[in-house]
Amino acid sequence: MIQLRGLTKRYGGTLAVDDLSFDVRPGIVTGFLGPNGSGKSTTMRLIMGLDAPTRGTATIGGLPYRALGWPLREVGALLEARSFHPGRTARAHLTALAAGGGIGRRRVEEVLGLVGLSDAASRRAGTFSLGMGQRLGIAAALLGDPGVLLLDEPVNGLDPEGVRWIRGLMRSLAAEGRTVLVSSHLIGELAQIAGRVAVIGGGRLLADATVAELAARGGGSLEDAFFGLTTGESR
Repeated sequence: MIQLRGLTKRYGGTLAVDDLSFDVRPGIVTGFLGPNGSGKSTTMRLIMGLDAPTRGTATIGGLPYRALGWPLREVGALLEARSFHPGRTARAHLTALAAGGGIGRRRVEEVLGLVGLSDAASRRAGTFSLGMGQRLGIAAALLGDPGVLLLDEPVNGLDPEGVRWIRGLMRSLAAEGRTVLVSSHLIGELAQIAGRVAVIGGGRLLADATVAELAARGGGSLEDAFFGLTTGESR
């Protein structure tokens, strides 16, 4: 489980995340929904220990990320789609990550197959399309077979087949009892995969509800509910 309690981040005079508190529970895909610039990516960086909070806490299984014994095996994250050396092959990139996390080479081949990159494993990652780079990022997130996953805008760059694939993957991971947090600004996309949604706007939590509960606020329309929450207006 991921727990945020009073999580706040200020960059100079800018308040990026403002007193954010909610839980991400195992066994269900939790959508993290908000307009561009609402604080979603900053929140995920705070969870992963890449930025330090101004105040408040973000914990995974009761511990901050930096206190986890084997982080790669406990938490997988896709925060930046092309966070790899362009001169390395896909296999070499994953092999280097695996070595640092005490993970065997067999798992590298497993995740390459899982994300559909087995045939491209010997290609330099710098030659990959945006969608292939996204698949490699997802492979890295899955490398340690973690129980917790954070995916920031995972459908970016994927073709329709890839979008269907990532939807099925996220549902299956949650069905295995994993904790899955998926951020997006695409309302329709999250409606198809998430069971619960946390809505953020201006760094503040606007709603934390099931998809059905949130849609009911918009008269049956998730889009109308989101519009009302983020603008303070109704359609």
